[in-house]
Amino acid sequence: MRISSMSYYPLALALCGGCGGRRRFVDSFVMPVAKRASTNAIALPISSRSAASFSISSSSSSSSSFSSSTMPKTPGGGNVVVVGPLPASASATSSPSSLSSPAGSAGDRRRQRSRPNPSSLARLAAKVPGYFDGAIFATPATAKSTSWSSSSSSTALRSTTEDQTTIADEAADATAATVVDDDDNDDDDFRKLFPNIGKNVLELPPRMRFAPSPTGSLHVGGARTALYNWLVARRGMLEHRENDNVGNINDDADGRGGSGGGGGPAFVLRIEDTDVARSTKESEDSVIADLTWLGLNWDEGPDMPSARYGPYRQSERDALYAKVANRLISEGRAYPCFCTADELDAMKADMEARGIPPRYDGTWRDADPDVVAKNIASGMPYTVRFKVPPGARVVIDDAVRGTVSWDAEATVGDFILLRSSGVPVYNFCVAVDDAAMGITTVIRAEEHLTNTLRQGLILDALGAPRPRYAHCSLILGEDRQKLSKRHGATSCNQFRLDGFLPDAMVNYLALLGWNDGTDNEIFTRDELIEAFDVDRIVKSPSVFDMDKLRWVNSQHLKRMGVEEILHLVEEQLISLDVIGPNGGDDVSLDRRDFVFACTALAKQMMETTRDAATNAMVVLGYNLPSAFDDLPDGSEARMMVTRGNFHAIATRILDMHDAGSFPVPRPDDPLAAFVDATSGAAIVEDTHVGGDAESYPQEYKSTMKSMAKEMNVKGKNLFHPVRLALTGEMSGQDVTKQLSLLAMAEREGSVVNMESAGVVPFQQRMERLRAFCESIPAEYRMSKEAVGGTSPSKVDAPTNDADAELVANEVSTQLFATTASTSASTDDPMNSYVGPPITALDIRVGRITKVWSHEESEKLFCEEIDVGEGESRLIASGLRSYMTAEDLDGRLVLVLCNLKERKLAGFPSHGMVLCASNEEHTEVKLVSVPVEARVGERVTVPGVDFGSEGAAPFAENKIGKQKVFEKIAPFLRTDKYGVPEFCGRPLLTSAGVCTSPIANGFVS
Repeated sequence: MRISSMSYYPLALALCGGCGGRRRFVDSFVMPVAKRASTNAIALPISSRSAASFSISSSSSSSSSFSSSTMPKTPGGGNVVVVGPLPASASATSSPSSLSSPAGSAGDRRRQRSRPNPSSLARLAAKVPGYFDGAIFATPATAKSTSWSSSSSSTALRSTTEDQTTIADEAADATAATVVDDDDNDDDDFRKLFPNIGKNVLELPPRMRFAPSPTGSLHVGGARTALYNWLVARRGMLEHRENDNVGNINDDADGRGGSGGGGGPAFVLRIEDTDVARSTKESEDSVIADLTWLGLNWDEGPDMPSARYGPYRQSERDALYAKVANRLISEGRAYPCFCTADELDAMKADMEARGIPPRYDGTWRDADPDVVAKNIASGMPYTVRFKVPPGARVVIDDAVRGTVSWDAEATVGDFILLRSSGVPVYNFCVAVDDAAMGITTVIRAEEHLTNTLRQGLILDALGAPRPRYAHCSLILGEDRQKLSKRHGATSCNQFRLDGFLPDAMVNYLALLGWNDGTDNEIFTRDELIEAFDVDRIVKSPSVFDMDKLRWVNSQHLKRMGVEEILHLVEEQLISLDVIGPNGGDDVSLDRRDFVFACTALAKQMMETTRDAATNAMVVLGYNLPSAFDDLPDGSEARMMVTRGNFHAIATRILDMHDAGSFPVPRPDDPLAAFVDATSGAAIVEDTHVGGDAESYPQEYKSTMKSMAKEMNVKGKNLFHPVRLALTGEMSGQDVTKQLSLLAMAEREGSVVNMESAGVVPFQQRMERLRAFCESIPAEYRMSKEAVGGTSPSKVDAPTNDADAELVANEVSTQLFATTASTSASTDDPMNSYVGPPITALDIRVGRITKVWSHEESEKLFCEEIDVGEGESRLIASGLRSYMTAEDLDGRLVLVLCNLKERKLAGFPSHGMVLCASNEEHTEVKLVSVPVEARVGERVTVPGVDFGSEGAAPFAENKIGKQKVFEKIAPFLRTDKYGVPEFCGRPLLTSAGVCTSPIANGFVS
């Protein structure tokens, strides 16, 4: 029977239990091996978890674990296993006594027996309770099977390929052994552990790995690392299949997959759980769940331990680490160190006192072999240290950071491979696993860069090629500090709970340190796989921008239909307790209708699926206070009520409600407002309402027309008061859609949790509205008469920025008065406008002081623009396809200034230059600003109050989150003369009206 020499001790120990003669055999067989440390036979401590990995495979009996309590202990608490080749004097015909026993010892007096056959040894070993065969280093890549037959059973024993040896024992009270070493086979088989030896990893199919430590959740940084590795592996698979080198990458004759090296392209998930104190199964399950949610499926991992180079948990690979450590010792590349903790502390303190960087001083590096053997024999605890070659330097060509080098001897000294407990250290495990799993490229965070020194030395000592390294920069919070929990959600699971799509997360994570060289920021998975290249990972740190993530998520949501995201919105509604958990597969029609309505209502504005749920709660609620005095001073609602229209319109609604004539949604057609009457498709545009001529939406529309005619009020003077009266809000989605959702929530048997969802039924709204109307002061119950218009008078040129804004307001008022007096008979587009106020935008006059082409994007210009802030703004504009840098340099332009800074192809852009374009966007021109306009002055619109406190521009965050510009943009047009307008009113500076060469176009 062929058994690894690594297995002698556990096998001998198992066979000697309870018998003095067998114990003497251990004394004569094991101890001489330990005493011959000078021939590189050494006793390595292994952890208790290693002890359980000794195994025997038998077709006639079941396996059970080998108790570590039966193994001898080192003073440090670890079990001991003898590893390394036996003395050269141990020949195939040697008896135990001839190995090392002195003359006259018990070994000489033992009765010699003939060599037993392998079956008897297997049967004898199998009788020992809890014993497993000691071939602990057999792996799927190296294990070979040999079968023996006996009259009673056929037993298959696995053996390793290192130190193949024959040991025989047949006696019940004595044991004989025969040992054979095969150095040539030993070298060849050891090399087979590392499939990339002798190969160029850059020429091999990419085998990538993500190796998380299961000590917590998967966070943004780890998810990005996993994604980058996954993308390289997936692109490699596509190229591999296109080359048609293999059919199935798992179909190689040796079971390793692919062609050459470590196999075909693969994404390997390896769990690095060497930190026993902090690693938990719960954390591992959490990381696996997060990777699954992100769609980063792996080809080899802990759920497939028998695949290729499994197992894939480091805690299950101790035997391999011990084997490699023994090999390094046998080759003189590692050695035992018996320094105590106190000695090491004293060594460190002495070096620090002398101003020397602390490192191990090599006390046991070249120790006397006899002393080493004596210490081991006495059970003295020790670590195994790597012997750093004198003058060694490690140099890598990092794909991200360029050439990086270390003076190994001066930097780390002889570092530890195995602790005294037998537990291998992190860097040793990583290097061995990368080599053993055929990893070709390692993409990881820059905080691991210093680990590369130790790992490189170990790989070099093993003769395995180093993988290509790419160390990505850290991800920072908006305060430029390392991203952490204090910056908000950072774990993938929290993003899932918050309603982000996995495809959007993958898209955004890819952009945190990489770009494809264009200004494209929205990618599908397939597009990322096709475009991703390690060489385009940037060196500078990335800033995690939650607003940018929400925008990316919104773009992915817009590409999906309502039906595609219903289940995601339902999850959010359940999470916020708006509706209860689904009781089963049989979903009620009421439940589906409600979820459908919530989704369609918010589809156009939602940035996450949670937005649909929170929007539904706002719609179902009613925030109109019970009294006028409770309205905040300066609020839009208070200002509107004081104009006088609200009281009359609200009173009319109350009268109609009391009379039962105010239209309400029909229970038999709850989705009328949300579905197109002709196509049956969901309506997501807020400007489009469904229903046929007899439906509730049309009945409501007719009622509003009648009210407008009866009360001689229209446009915003009608719609704003009606909205506030019915919904309690000044803005929001279509009123008929909101009231339809409310009707679904409050009908009998509704799936909605009325209390937790904050539902205010329609009847209760009317009661609160009545009380509010009664609290309005008398002076605000009548509409104010419009001020008559006069011809615009000459306005003096402004002398400073403050005067410029006052002048603009005066010109605006005069122009609007003139327009109102001359076109009172025509409909004013402002009367039907229900979007955000134009005052929300901070549009200023700016001057381009510098312009240059973006280095990485063919579409972008980079500009420095003076907008009156003292320091010029950096802005990127996609104008290179339409004009030259000379066209821009020195020009006065209109700049939208209250946009949050965002990176465009890596360039920090803070604002947007407004241009005019035709409908096809094939012609784009700058908006022309009057030459006498002042840099930094705010652009106004006639008839709109830009001077009051309530007219201040919205904050940058609000502009982005509420998509203010996107809602206003459809109303920014150029007229037939090319004049940029908002709802028919020109964009105005203190020096006059802005113009453009494009008629009947758009401003964006």
